Amino acid sequence: MQPQILIADDHSMIRKGLKLNIQLNLGYTDINEAASCSELMQELVKKRYTHLILDIILSDGSTLEVIPNIRRVYPNMKVLVFSMQPAEIYGEALKQYGINYYLSKSVGEDEIVRLLNIFLNNKDTLNEKVTHRHVGNPFSSLSPRELEVLHYVLRGTGTKEIADTLNLKMNTVSTMKNRIYEKTNAINIKELLELASLYNVNF
Repeated sequence: MQPQILIADDHSMIRKGLKLNIQLNLGYTDINEAASCSELMQELVKKRYTHLILDIILSDGSTLEVIPNIRRVYPNMKVLVFSMQPAEIYGEALKQYGINYYLSKSVGEDEIVRLLNIFLNNKDTLNEKVTHRHVGNPFSSLSPRELEVLHYVLRGTGTKEIADTLNLKMNTVSTMKNRIYEKTNAINIKELLELASLYNVNF
């Protein structure tokens, strides 16, 4: 039985490229696309997928915000993160949701096909598991919720708007912002932005 695949990425060229690669090199044709978190959730309501390939940052927010819901509704769906975001920062957070596949957009085409083959055929190999935290990376100790808040802090979003967007209390957001600054040793937003740039944290 062919896997039923959903690709969620806000860049159409990446979605089309992945789709073509899977069709030509692996022979799987049951593939649909989503460009945003809202489209992703709509697609998951329409159809029961076996495999989800998604980026961390989509046009309308971070997928970290919807992954807990996805996991509750589809606990057995295989999920692969295909992202430019560093695995050492997001890997630990994703493992808490049972996501063990992380593929960097910077790897070559042959490697992408090899890892997609492993993922879509449900093979578990240690080499493809999410990397553990890297000592020295100031963002690697952030919790999933703190990473969600970080995304909006780096965009310059205010505390109230973050609270409304993530359905949190303002004092909870303030506490998380303080923790982010403590864990990264950043004194202000300028330093936090510099660290994000240094460690390739996109927002």
